[in-house]
Order: sequence, then C-alpha cells, then structure tokens
Amino acid sequence: MSEQERTGTQAAASNAAGVYLAVLQLVFTLGWVTYVIYLPKLAADVGIAPTVVIFILMLDQAIFTVTDTAMGLVADRIARVVGRLGLIVGILTAVSGAAFVALPFVAGQGPKAQVALIALIVIWSATSSALRAPPLTLLGKYAARPSRPFLAALAMLGYGVAGALAPYLGATLRGVDPRLPFVLAGVVLLIVTLALSRVERGLVQVSAREAKASPAQGKALGRMPQLFIAAMVILALGFQLHFSINSAPMFLRFAKPADLEWLMPIFWIGFNIAMFPASAVVKRQGGIIVIGAAGLLGALAVIGAEFAVNLNMLIAAQFIAGAAWGCMMMSAVSAAMAIGETGAEGKVIGLVFSALALATFARMAAVAGGLQKLPDYAPLLHWAPIACWAVAGAGLLALAAVRLQRRSASIPVV
Repeated sequence: MSEQERTGTQAAASNAAGVYLAVLQLVFTLGWVTYVIYLPKLAADVGIAPTVVIFILMLDQAIFTVTDTAMGLVADRIARVVGRLGLIVGILTAVSGAAFVALPFVAGQGPKAQVALIALIVIWSATSSALRAPPLTLLGKYAARPSRPFLAALAMLGYGVAGALAPYLGATLRGVDPRLPFVLAGVVLLIVTLALSRVERGLVQVSAREAKASPAQGKALGRMPQLFIAAMVILALGFQLHFSINSAPMFLRFAKPADLEWLMPIFWIGFNIAMFPASAVVKRQGGIIVIGAAGLLGALAVIGAEFAVNLNMLIAAQFIAGAAWGCMMMSAVSAAMAIGETGAEGKVIGLVFSALALATFARMAAVAGGLQKLPDYAPLLHWAPIACWAVAGAGLLALAAVRLQRRSASIPVV
C-alpha cells in the first residue's frame, strides 16, 4: 500500500470513528434530556415532593464528578488490550440501559417503589459515565495527532445537536407516556454502543501501520492537568450560569415564553458551526490557546447579550456566545488528548467531564438555594459568567504563553 493510500485509509477510519462518537453522544445526551423532562413525574409517582427533584439531579452530577474520572482511569488500563474497551463499555451500557428503561416501570408501582427508583437512578448515573470519557479515549490513543481536533469537533457535534433539540424534545414529549421514550432511548443507545468494539479495532488496525514512535508511556504529567482542569471548572461554571440561568430571562425581555423553544437553540447552532473552523486553528496553535481566546470572545458576547437593546442584537450575541463555548469544548477535548498523551488520555478526558459535572452541580446548588430569586445576588449572576470566561480565558492564554516561552528556551515544561 502506498503512502497516499495508507493516509487515505487512516483518515477514513478516523472520520468514521468521529461520526460514530457524534451519534453516540447525540443518543446519550438525548436520553439524559428525556430523563430530566420526566424526572418530576417519576418522582411524583413514588411520592417524592417536587422540591426534592433538584437534589436528585444534584446527586446525579455528584456521581458523574467521581465516576467520569474513574471511568477515564479504567479506560487507560483496559484499552491496552484491543477490543476490551468496547466490550467493557458495552456491558456497562447494558446495565445502564436496563436501569434507565426500568425507571418509569418502577415509578408506576407507587410510593412503595421510592427506594427502588432512587437505587436505579444511582446505578444508571454511575454506569452511564462509561459513555463519556472511554469512547473519546480511543481517539487520543489511536487517531493521528493532526486529525484529533477535527475528530473532537465531530464527537462534540452530537452533544451540540442534542442541546439544540432539547427544547423541541420537551415540547414533543409533553403528555407522552414515559415508558415509550425510555424504552426507545435505552434500546437505541445499546445498539449504537455495540458498534464500539468494531470502531476500536478499526482505529487500532490503522494506527498499527504508522511508523511513528509512540510517546513514552507513564511520563509524569506535571502541573499542567491541574491548571487546565481548574480553568475548565471555571469556564463550565460560566456556561452553566449564562445558558441555564440567564439566557431565558434575557430572551423574555423581547419575546414571549412560547418563543423560547425557537430562540434557545440559537446558542447551540453557534456551538455546532464554530467547532470545525476552530479545529483547524487548534491543529496549528494548540488547544490551550484556542480555549483562552474563545473564553475572552465568549465574555464579550455575554456582555453584548446583557446590554442588547433588541431581539436581533441578543440573537447575534447568543450565537457568538454559543460559538465560543463550542470552541472551548472542542479544544478542551483535543487539549486533554494532547496533555494525556503518555498513556493517561482517559484520565485527563475524564477530568474534563468531571469538571463539567462539578460546574453543573454548582449551578443546581445555586438554583436549589434560590440564589437567582434574591435581588441582592441578581447582579452577581449576570456578571459571574463574564468574569468566569474572561478570567479563565486570560489565565489559559498566559499559561500557553509561558509554555511557548519555555519551549523556545528549551526548558522542560512542568
């Protein structure tokens, strides 16, 4: 096989893996949206008060914060044997899917099933972490380094499309018996997951034909992951506060509540569109620089949204804010692969998802505490996303500048 043919085969296998991961993330995230839509009803069926639902969702995020990193560590270990990662993920998905599908059926048993419902939620939350870091770990371990930013954009496309579809899904499922969407989501997710082993073997076979040397396994990661993950927690908190708490009230200044299902997806449209051109910049400049620049751009966009004087200006600002968050997410996954390129790809990718879960937990805690309803804290909630994105973005740009300076001076980076 010629060099050109080998390169073409590798690109085809990598792109196929990226498309597969996009579908996997899309199906998984839509399943999560379905769960959030129906959780109040399921809780009510077993006698759980509506005010407790937010605490159940916080429990989910607390579990994700721990298990996402744990699953990433496991992925680093088991991915050394070809096919084993797909097998383990498939088994965990079967357990997760069974627990997920059982939720509405158990809730239908009434108050006597309250403990069983909570137990199923815990099982589903813990095992579903197998569908985040482990599949993406395959890209970090086997995909060619120059292709990883584009593949990260493809994988995150599923997450972004699900975000755009969420308002429509909520409207569509209104009044539908929960058993049907839960069974459908669980079965489709299991079917998609069963293809992971084939995707894994395809990546490994192509990767084995490369002549380049692999990075040294077990090399110390240094302080870089700690600084990177700390910044990701701050950036994710900025996203949570802006989109989940502030965006709807912003739109309601100029639109009616019925219009929200058409306006909220604008953020995700920007998210999906911006990732692909930004992936070309990541390929040349690195993920940390792009995350930092996107953080500053996002902060400016949120300022524009806060001071928008009409709906068109707000739509433009939301589109740019979504584009900035898309660049941050795609670059974060790509940067995690690069930082963990010592056999710790799963660990660092898992830490990224744990950071996202921790930020979601913090946002839910603020909502549970009624922070958004307290007049004294209203200015804080409006300016916090701007501060989060600006501070973390500037910090990452400074970190990237230091790393570039050390590399040019041939000083080892710690």
